[in-house]
Parts: sequence; C-alpha cells; structure tokens
Amino acid sequence: MLKFIFNKYDTLLLVVDGEKLSFAKLEGANLKGANLENENLEGTNLKGANLKYANLKYANLKGANLKGANLKGANLKGANLKGANLEGANLEGAFIRFAK
Repeated sequence: MLKFIFNKYDTLLLVVDGEKLSFAKLEGANLKGANLENENLEGTNLKGANLKYANLKYANLKGANLKGANLKGANLKGANLKGANLEGANLEGAFIRFAK
C-alpha cells in the first residue's frame, strides 16, 4: 500500500511503499511543511533533514536521529522524543509543549 506525504501547500513530498515510516532512511530529506501528525517515525534517520514548519504532533520519534535537522517552527506537541538525537538541531520557534 502506498502512503503519500504532503506539505501544507499540498505539494507531494514523499511516497512510502508500506504503512510504516519507522526506521526509514530520510537523511537530508526536504520535508518542509510536511504533515507527519501521529506518524510512527521510531528509529528513523532524519539527520540534516529540513522539517521546517512540519506538523509532528503526537509523532513517535523515539530513538530517531535528528542530528542537525532543521525543526524551525515545527509542531512537536505531544511527540515522543525519548532517546532521539537532537544534537545541533535547530528548534527555534518549535512548539515542544507536552513532548515526552
């Protein structure tokens, strides 16, 4: 089953073959404005990814690699960040209230 990920401007960003994004290799991906609400991104490699203004509300980012990722203005409300690597990530203006 194909899954389509769009940004807030309805631009297609990513097509995933399967239900899960967990443990995906998305290093350096441009996911600006992507709607990833409630997605399972456990263990996903998002090193250096552009997640500016992305909707990551309640996303499972447990153990994800977000080293150097751009999360400026991203919505991480209620996201699971346990064990996630946020070293050097840009969190300017990110909403992280209620994140675990």
